[in-house]
Amino acid sequence: MNSIPVSSLWLIPFFPLLGALFNGLLGKRLPKTVVSIVGPGVLLASFVTVAVHVWLLSGFDEQSRRFVDVVYTWLGVFGLQIDVSFVLDPLSSVMALIITGIGFFIHLYSIGYMREDESYYRYFAYLNLFVFSMLLLVLGGNMILMFVGWEGVGLCSYLLIGFWFKDNANADAGKKAFIVNRVGDFGFLLGTFLIFYIFRTFDFDGIQAIALNYGTRIPSWVFFAIAMLLFIGATGKSAQIPLYVWLPDAMAGPTPVSALIHAATMVTAGVYMIARLNFIFASSPTALGIIAWVGALTALFAATIGLVQRDIKKVLAYSTVSQLGFMFVAMGVGAWTAGIFHLMTHAFFKATLFLGSGSVIHAMGGEQDIRRMGGLRKWMPITYVTFVVATLAIAGIPPFSGFFSKDEILFRAYGSGLGGTALWAVVSAAALCTAFYMTRLVILTFLGDCRADEHTKSHLHESPWTITVPLIVLAFFSLVGGYFNVPEGMTHFVPTLAFTFFAPIEFLHHWLAPVLITDPGTLRPGATAMEGALILTSVIVALVGIGSAWFLYAVRPRMAERLAGFGRGIPHRVLLDKYYVDEIYSYGIVKPIYYTSLYFLWRFVDVIAIDGLVNGAAKATQFLAQVGRRFQTGDVQAYAVSLIVGTLLTIGYFIYGWWS
Repeated sequence: MNSIPVSSLWLIPFFPLLGALFNGLLGKRLPKTVVSIVGPGVLLASFVTVAVHVWLLSGFDEQSRRFVDVVYTWLGVFGLQIDVSFVLDPLSSVMALIITGIGFFIHLYSIGYMREDESYYRYFAYLNLFVFSMLLLVLGGNMILMFVGWEGVGLCSYLLIGFWFKDNANADAGKKAFIVNRVGDFGFLLGTFLIFYIFRTFDFDGIQAIALNYGTRIPSWVFFAIAMLLFIGATGKSAQIPLYVWLPDAMAGPTPVSALIHAATMVTAGVYMIARLNFIFASSPTALGIIAWVGALTALFAATIGLVQRDIKKVLAYSTVSQLGFMFVAMGVGAWTAGIFHLMTHAFFKATLFLGSGSVIHAMGGEQDIRRMGGLRKWMPITYVTFVVATLAIAGIPPFSGFFSKDEILFRAYGSGLGGTALWAVVSAAALCTAFYMTRLVILTFLGDCRADEHTKSHLHESPWTITVPLIVLAFFSLVGGYFNVPEGMTHFVPTLAFTFFAPIEFLHHWLAPVLITDPGTLRPGATAMEGALILTSVIVALVGIGSAWFLYAVRPRMAERLAGFGRGIPHRVLLDKYYVDEIYSYGIVKPIYYTSLYFLWRFVDVIAIDGLVNGAAKATQFLAQVGRRFQTGDVQAYAVSLIVGTLLTIGYFIYGWWS
């Protein structure tokens, strides 16, 4: 692609950074009104800047849609040059619009949700810094800037998840997220080093040029190793098996933080990274197959856990893990656009769902157990309607956004030579569970009789406009967002979808085409002929999930109670306790490391070996000094006697030697 130099892209991440510095350094001394203006205001400025650049970008021909802003040379030594450079192309533009647009509404929502918090200024400083780090990650023109942003979102997730750190559970959740992500980041860092060793550059342009022009000269195992190391990093950031365990605990932070992490920023980093380096991953079909199956198993695994969770935010947390699995399935079968498309629609409906859950929690006085809710639609009609819209979107009901993106992934999973019927079946089972647990969540939260205590009932109310306006806007995009990439094949079966107000057919696909130039996911013979049947099957699966949940929780609630108590925990207890994965990690990894550190590294290596060596050297010096003191009496006569005795002994030694 041709690059168009500009000198204004740096403003996009600069505005959130400025907000973080302003609120972090001055916010404590300023009125909350000022913090409330600056926090969301810098996000709005960033969004407008992105939108203007994207509008300008759309005016160029397809191969010239690429702005580059080289701010300065960060490092230049021995022929290696690392620039602080920002790139806005079709892929990063989509990500930047999502981050700043949805991020702005989450910031606006936070004004109403966090208004009474004593650390209000600190909250917005962290939130602004989070967005800055994510923008650095997606706009950076090389692996080093991506890594800085990658680590930045990891730091900010630690700060925000453990925001209420006076509660040990919250602090522990923040530490868990930080440590688990460091495990994945180690793989990412090794992959980055291996890229530099092979390609001798960190710049995405240079890596891509060598991979495409000279890739056949590079052994296939090299591409596999790089892809797997980078994927380890992605499993941490984007919460895939086995490093997903931090994400459900991330619910310890304020609800808007959950929305920001789950919808617009951190968890999408792994998906974006694979899309950005698609030319690397496309060179290793084996790596893609592993990615697809890890994504599919994660999608189903997390969805089954979500079936029985009682905490409204925990249901949505496992839903996020599952939906990220869908995105990785798309990446694994080479359907890059489908993965980014689902990332976009997921950002809309998952932000709506999390902010909706926050609205419920706000009205319930902090209560998060859905067993103590019910009937809330009478008090919270706006929250209810927007929540239902987002639920239909994630369930995959047409014409809501999730239908289009999820169906595209299912079709590509079935038709790709890297996927197949088995992969499609696993992902379809995850989609069935999704429709079920989301319907269950709506019923237990908003329908039926209210199960809250009388005190809570007396305070139930709809949330203020700073909460409901973001909900309405995000729900609107949850409804219409799918029209940004209506698959052309779908118009053969649903002709009315060909006439869309928002964008031409497959708009997103054509927009991303110059960046996502490799496509290893060629459809197998006969797959296209099955598209209509697959669409119908997808809708039926969603309706079966919704209908089953409706029957169990709305029509026959006592049956649901009996199923929950079946076998006193089998299988309900297994799902409720998340397959005991945390316990397995605790006994298999955490405690062995803890006791090894306590009894071997500390008590033996540190105390006995290291301290013993250091203290032993000190004691030996002290002993020698004590001995030496005996000879330093200050008595001249004693010194003279010692000299005479020493002289006589020396003479005697030489006489003895001569005589013998």
